Amino acid sequence: MRDKLQEIERLAKEELSALMADAADKKEALENLRVKYLGKKGELTAVLRGMGGLSAEERPIVGQLANEVRASLETLIEQAKTQIEEYELNKKLKEEEIDVTIPGKHGEAGRLHPITQITKEMTDIFIGLGFEVVDGPEVEYDYYNFEKLNIPKNHPARDTQDTFYINEEIVLRTQTSPVQVRVMETRKPPIRIVSPGRVYRSDAVDATHSPLFHQMEGLVIDKGITMTDLKGTLELFAKKLYGEDAKIRLRPHHFNFTEPSAEVDVCCFSCGGKGCRLCKGEGWIEILGAGMVHPKVLMGCGIDPDEYSGFAFGMGIERIVMRRYGIKDLRLLFENDVRFLKQF
Repeated sequence: MRDKLQEIERLAKEELSALMADAADKKEALENLRVKYLGKKGELTAVLRGMGGLSAEERPIVGQLANEVRASLETLIEQAKTQIEEYELNKKLKEEEIDVTIPGKHGEAGRLHPITQITKEMTDIFIGLGFEVVDGPEVEYDYYNFEKLNIPKNHPARDTQDTFYINEEIVLRTQTSPVQVRVMETRKPPIRIVSPGRVYRSDAVDATHSPLFHQMEGLVIDKGITMTDLKGTLELFAKKLYGEDAKIRLRPHHFNFTEPSAEVDVCCFSCGGKGCRLCKGEGWIEILGAGMVHPKVLMGCGIDPDEYSGFAFGMGIERIVMRRYGIKDLRLLFENDVRFLKQF
């Protein structure tokens, strides 16, 4: 048995020496060699299983020799493993070596999408006027999207919204107005907020319509708020957005959640009101809708309309982007064509 152990040691060393003649990609082969000689079913283990047939005098001698052989092979295998790892590390370092004398590659810097740019600009204007920016869920309850805004079930106004219904009670919000309702429910006046975000309507995609677009709505609630405050706020906004010469006008309109209501136009910034292709010869461009918050909406949110009043306004951000940059097709804003986006 001692001869067998010595033969195993000799063969293992020969195989290991042949294996390590080239350390390249030999980690798996080294593991196979270890299992072959030292594993649970390895050759050394197989020899040790026969020790039961040895005499009492031979058993400790053979056991000691077996331990020496095992220790010798384990040391050699560990040294070989270290050598292989060093070889692989040096190979990797060489392959990944950076030549600092080679001219660098300049990554192209990204930029903000035009919708994001204008949203940020508009938000900054209102922050400068003392407004707070508030966000809300895009998947909204029908209750907040319609009923709390004075648009009950079966109201004709719902037919014009082209709503995406998740179920009878949950919708993809058709406007950012539900954010205003949520704020009025949870805060006491004075309130002064704007809420930019994505909204959804079931429109067919064309040059002027998209099932997804962006709105920014604003709300002010306090004692003594009048239509004059609304007009003054929107005039300041227009001057900041379009220049100090900007003028606005209010035209009577109807919205369910405001009374009185108005469409707000800005004097055409291209022709100065004389009439051109941009304003379709009218001299004015519609930019938003606004009005005094309806007393029913205030009462529904727990605010006494005899003590408080307020105004609200809402505008489509894409509309402002398109008129700012002279974009005629809404689809260009959503197609992610880098050639187009690089212009902004």
